[in-house]
Amino acid sequence: MGYNVAIDGPAGAGKSTIAKLVAKEKGYIYVDTGAMYRALAIHFLKKGIAPENTEDIIEACRDADVSICYENGAQQVYLNGENVTGMLRTEEAGNMASKTSGVPEVREKLLELQRTLARENDVIMDGRDIGTNILPNADVKIYLTASVETRARRRYDELKEKGEDCDLDQIAQDIKERDERDMNRETAPLKKADDAILVDSSHMTIPQVVSEICSHCR
Repeated sequence: MGYNVAIDGPAGAGKSTIAKLVAKEKGYIYVDTGAMYRALAIHFLKKGIAPENTEDIIEACRDADVSICYENGAQQVYLNGENVTGMLRTEEAGNMASKTSGVPEVREKLLELQRTLARENDVIMDGRDIGTNILPNADVKIYLTASVETRARRRYDELKEKGEDCDLDQIAQDIKERDERDMNRETAPLKKADDAILVDSSHMTIPQVVSEICSHCR
């Protein structure tokens, strides 16, 4: 059995960045579940499916194959044999993933792959329902959060650095709406597990957050 660390939290809390650094520090395999949902979202976008068209979303899951591999130590995500890693972090993919990740068939599509990775390896996995649903028996559970204002500013700075045109107020509004959807969806909503350690990164540096989480891991 692998040693499992689960990191949950809302959009923009820095889960992926932190999980990758903790994985490197501790020698774990990093499993980015959000990237897997975004890969499926790209599949739906490529097919021109509207997120509210649940029947077409379910049908599209049948011919989608999402896989993770590591090349030169970096995680690569493949969709039907195509490396889509560079497309995962667009706002379009993120919004589609948020709107479709509550569909039970979408979650079922990816659940077994995630659990198999955790059974066979020492992993750190981040997402919305890792500690509550996907890895309920994880050795360490972290709930990583930050204020809406902090998360919006981080996302704004990230997009600006990439040369993308964006609006801070719109990003903040998108984050609020995504939080609302994630926390109130019927299937596996975002919530803090009873035995999870709360880490609020609003006023912490990245090294401070990494150090805090590492202190709870073996």
